[in-house]
Amino acid sequence: MNRTGFLAASASLVAAGSAVQAIAEGVPGGTRLVERKADFNEGAFAKVVGRAADIRQMFESVSFKPTLLANVKNSLNGLHFGYGYPAGKIAIVLANHGPSSAYGYSDYVWKKYKIGEFFGIKNDAGAPIESNIWLKARANDTSADPDDEKSMYQDVSIETLQKRGVVFLTCHTAVEEQSRAIVKKGLAPAGMTGSEVAADILTHLIPGAVVVPSMVATVAVLQAKYHYTYAALTF
Repeated sequence: MNRTGFLAASASLVAAGSAVQAIAEGVPGGTRLVERKADFNEGAFAKVVGRAADIRQMFESVSFKPTLLANVKNSLNGLHFGYGYPAGKIAIVLANHGPSSAYGYSDYVWKKYKIGEFFGIKNDAGAPIESNIWLKARANDTSADPDDEKSMYQDVSIETLQKRGVVFLTCHTAVEEQSRAIVKKGLAPAGMTGSEVAADILTHLIPGAVVVPSMVATVAVLQAKYHYTYAALTF
């Protein structure tokens, strides 16, 4: 190869490497199967889970059981109205992994990768659910009565719980592993690799979702470093 050809090839490799790096930097947690510390936005994580609070509670959720959202709502109501903790001083985190990762997936992800079919999440008619039907708020924000069943205090939607301060975590490891399984099951568009599916999912999570390296590790960090109490584990 002559010098001109060598320089051109080198430039192409540099450009390709830069493109890969740019993609990695744009994906929460990076594009590797095992997330590295350099790819973890620890500052953003610390900001949301370490905010000032009088009481901290963590719900670890593995299997997909939407009734858990009602438990979170009941905890918020009990702590605020029953025990008298100021709403702004209650910190609750939902640590989702396994099938519960689906709480953090946008409608785009649910539809494109057939999440309902993948996890066996079905509607009353027995058909796979095709969107994140638990996301959108359904409450009447004008009502301040916690006994009003149409008020935000009785709304178990993800958006309303987020509005009340609940943090929804997404496990990077779970997304990577699920993405490879989605490809193997033929639920991803033809030609996509597991890594590509994971990058697509991680860049199309619900607003406010916080990506962490490994949820089982994060549970330990939340308890040891941030002093969260352990509330529930669903299998």
